[in-house]
Amino acid sequence: RIAAPSTGSNPVNTSATEVASHPTPGLTPEALATLARDALLDFVERDDARHALGLLMGGLVRLAGGPACLLAQDGDGPVRWQWCHPRDAPIPTLPGTAVQALGQRVGCLWLHSASGDAVPALALDPVLPTLATLLRRDHLSTGRSPSHALHVELMRSALGGADTFVWQWSLDNDWLADLDQGLAMLGYAPGSIGQTQADWNQLIHPEDRAANHEAYLRHERGEVAAYEHTYRVRAASGEWRWTTERGRIVERHPDGRALRMVGTQTDITQQRRQQAAAEQATQRLSHIAASVPWVMFQYLQRPDEDGVKRGEFLYVSPRSDEVLGLDSTVLQARAELFDELVLPEDRHLREGLDQRPAGAATVNEFRIRRPDGALRWLRMSSTHQGPHDDGLLWHGSIEDITDQRSLLQLREEAAAAQAANAAKTRFLAHMSHELRTPLNAVLGFTQLMELDPADPASSGQRRRLKLIRDAGEHLLRMITDLLDLTRIESGHLSLRPEPLALRAAVEQALQMVQAQADAAQVQLQLLGGEGLWIQADRTRMHQVMLNLLSNAIKYNQPGGRVVVQLDRGADQRVSITITDTGVGIAQADLEQVFEPFFRGRQAGGNVEGAGIGLSVTRALVQLMGGQIEVSSEVGRGTCFGLTWAEARPAEPAVDGD
Repeated sequence: RIAAPSTGSNPVNTSATEVASHPTPGLTPEALATLARDALLDFVERDDARHALGLLMGGLVRLAGGPACLLAQDGDGPVRWQWCHPRDAPIPTLPGTAVQALGQRVGCLWLHSASGDAVPALALDPVLPTLATLLRRDHLSTGRSPSHALHVELMRSALGGADTFVWQWSLDNDWLADLDQGLAMLGYAPGSIGQTQADWNQLIHPEDRAANHEAYLRHERGEVAAYEHTYRVRAASGEWRWTTERGRIVERHPDGRALRMVGTQTDITQQRRQQAAAEQATQRLSHIAASVPWVMFQYLQRPDEDGVKRGEFLYVSPRSDEVLGLDSTVLQARAELFDELVLPEDRHLREGLDQRPAGAATVNEFRIRRPDGALRWLRMSSTHQGPHDDGLLWHGSIEDITDQRSLLQLREEAAAAQAANAAKTRFLAHMSHELRTPLNAVLGFTQLMELDPADPASSGQRRRLKLIRDAGEHLLRMITDLLDLTRIESGHLSLRPEPLALRAAVEQALQMVQAQADAAQVQLQLLGGEGLWIQADRTRMHQVMLNLLSNAIKYNQPGGRVVVQLDRGADQRVSITITDTGVGIAQADLEQVFEPFFRGRQAGGNVEGAGIGLSVTRALVQLMGGQIEVSSEVGRGTCFGLTWAEARPAEPAVDGD
């Protein structure tokens, strides 16, 4: 592979400013140079200029994001061929970019960005020579075959403008072609270097030879589609120049061995130097406050004699040990340790800082893994003061913002959860109200049909009407519980606490569930409670007792018992225990038994319910100043315990005069 970059000026680099200022960021000199090299490789491999032109134009459209048109014509003569994207796009009337070969116009190019702006000619410099060569070659191929000298001249015209040349390698006889051009680009006299690969390997930097050969082997083995590598090569002056080489094996023996390989080579020395100079920017602070709770630093970045990016911390405040886990003297001795702390997925957040204008503040947030294993978020604020001592001088600070980000995340999550819960509550409240109206109508008409003396229902109809009424009443209770739950969660449930005689309140609830207990063959028993008073809302206290007693009956068994015990404790609190002999609750479910819609083992069972009642019950007890607990044993039964502060009896009403 020929290693012979040019030592002359680089048109690719002269258009860098124009490309950078253009609103189409994809049209970078590097991307355009790659398009040109690929098109030339395609042309060398296929000997089909029109196919290579289509490949090149398709790449330009992809990078620019807008429409394009290419006309092939001699001077201002008639168009002999055109390429447009989209295909039906009209030929633009505005002046385009002239494409010239050997001083003669061979075509015209129009290219627009996604925003509709025309791409200036200067931004397209890296591909114009290749376009000219391919247009000229396509024209010649439609007539007589060009002479070898003209073909070579056309190729040199295209490649020389981009500091690029094409090489060919015949592997059977180890012969490298076009050595004169390569030697001239390196400053060597013709014939001063042999024409074998071993001869050219002597020009490659010793540290780069093994990697370059391995890059070729990966392509030769079929692991990659093309050979591509960047390495240093020695010019006649003794200078090491950087070159990027790209090629493909275009012919193989029947047994698969490589026979012929073609490729391109581009001098990127100037690009490497410019990049190294930008990346090795320097900075230093004149006043450092060691007492501030963040790291202050000065950093100098510049290229060494080989063009390799180097940087050093001129100053690091003592807080680096606390924030970064690295002593300031260690960082000043080995600046690369800081980059190694940054998580790989966050390193791109710190790229391109040297492209900011001098004096412009830059703030970046990224994560590091400290040597002690701690994961921390950092905020780096920095500015550079422009060229300084052949590099860039940076100064700035590094702050640990881990706690701030954690707090912000918690606040965002809490706000999102609160918003979602509020939306859910509003929806449930609205739906509960909307469902109750038609359901009450269903229950009302069911009762009218059961009691209509003018048109009495038959026994079968009464049985079915009863099923409708029972199901409707069950659904109404569920809706009522759901509405209560939404009112409680939204804080809109109003209570009217008053002194209640406890035993009388419990007796009233027992009377309400007596029919249910009789149907389930469950015995109800009330113990104690004489003279005990509590402060509670009468309606809501009745609802609590009905929920607990109804559950104790539903989850009981025929012949079982429900015992309600009312006591006064030593701490002047009143206790209510409701014990049943039912199926019990598994220990794993006890912690969730009061959660909305949780039914545990009963989910999908024969006992009706939605898992709302106990959640409402606990909320009502707590709103009325009480506490509720539960204990259970599977197969033995469940016990709910409620406690209230004892209240004074209600004062008898006094009639006025």
